[in-house]
Amino acid sequence: MPSYDLTPRKVATVETKYRRIVTEFPVPESLPVLQKLRQFEPLSMSGQPLVIWDRAEGIQVYDRWGNMWLDWSSGVLVANAGHNHPKIRQAILEQVEHGLVHNYCFPSAVRADLAEQLASVAPEGLGKVFLLTTGAEACECAIKLARTHGRQVGGDGKITFVTFSNAFHGRTMGAQMAGGIPALKQWIVNLDRDMVQVPFPDGFRCPDTSFAGFLKALEAAGRTPDQIAGVMTETYQGGNASFAPPEYVQQLRRWCDEHRILLVMDEVQAGFGRTGTFWGFEHYGVVPDLICCGKGISSGLPLSAVIGRPEIMDLYPPGSMTSTHTGNPVCAAAAMASVRVILEENLVENTRRMGEIMQPELRRIGQRFAKRIGAVHGKGLVASLHMVKPGGIDPDPDLAFEIIRRAVEKGLLMFSPVGYCGASVKISPPLVIQEEPLRESLAVLEEVLEEAIP
Repeated sequence: MPSYDLTPRKVATVETKYRRIVTEFPVPESLPVLQKLRQFEPLSMSGQPLVIWDRAEGIQVYDRWGNMWLDWSSGVLVANAGHNHPKIRQAILEQVEHGLVHNYCFPSAVRADLAEQLASVAPEGLGKVFLLTTGAEACECAIKLARTHGRQVGGDGKITFVTFSNAFHGRTMGAQMAGGIPALKQWIVNLDRDMVQVPFPDGFRCPDTSFAGFLKALEAAGRTPDQIAGVMTETYQGGNASFAPPEYVQQLRRWCDEHRILLVMDEVQAGFGRTGTFWGFEHYGVVPDLICCGKGISSGLPLSAVIGRPEIMDLYPPGSMTSTHTGNPVCAAAAMASVRVILEENLVENTRRMGEIMQPELRRIGQRFAKRIGAVHGKGLVASLHMVKPGGIDPDPDLAFEIIRRAVEKGLLMFSPVGYCGASVKISPPLVIQEEPLRESLAVLEEVLEEAIP
């Protein structure tokens, strides 16, 4: 990925109801902060546009120097209920003022209430909840549970864990090995040979969307069902916003049942209304054995969860599956408030309605620039433009980078390119966005594409 230049440059002034750019960019006064970060943080942390977040509210992000962005990032799909929602902020303040901000795994009422709440919004049968901190932790926990269950029902050889090409399940070592992005594995010397990837049936990079393709890939990898403990897939592939065909996932569910294999849905991005249903896997008409969730669960604070069938979640004895910050009281209070807001303010329905505006418009834009946008994927309020080089489907990360750089300078905030070869422009506004700012942001995107594509 190219780096963002720290040299301030003049950009056009922007002044609308939702966007304001009134300085050079990057802001000259922001340079000491940016330089300090580059001096004291790892290089890996310097990959985002040079916006110094000072505060954020609803669908907008502000810096200290008068600039205001319409947010198409949701802080990387976290702020589902909008930034700094007053009800969530109040729940956080009340918990802090109450006097309990940490209690390890000792019992607390707020943790009990959140576990009950999450079980109540999960599909019937998924009645136990393990609270963690990050999505990667949740995915690693699911891998561990699946392998323990596999050995229990099929012996020591039933430990293979199947995931998909181009998948992203987090940045801890186990999550990176489970993921399907080669660049995230190049530093790992001894890869887990019992983690196997198969092609993801997105219909674009993998034209074969048949379940027969899944079975052929396993056969080619030399794996049989009696060796497989679990299959994990993102409900949609995070970087690419790509969904599998419903019939594919339905056949996968039946195949897993037939062979006593756990089906794990990584809902870290997709859950809590993002796709226009509360859980993203509702689009497939299946129920997984384990759900991994996080990000939008709290709309701001670090908390994740594994939700699953009791007989799986109870595989380990007391004290053997815990985490230091399990159900941190402040994070738990935020998550409870966030889920209530999503339900009480009908944000799932709002996402569905706004998605019915956004998705067709993005596909129209995709058709207009079809030579450079290879595909437009997504549902609800998540989408991805797959940028390609002229004349084919080869990814064009440089063009994706240029689109995001220009958009940020016009007051439309997105995070850096993600997905296959870092060539996808990801779109993910907070679920509280309404039609007027949504249409304005779509117009900005189209203007950027007109400028960036010859």
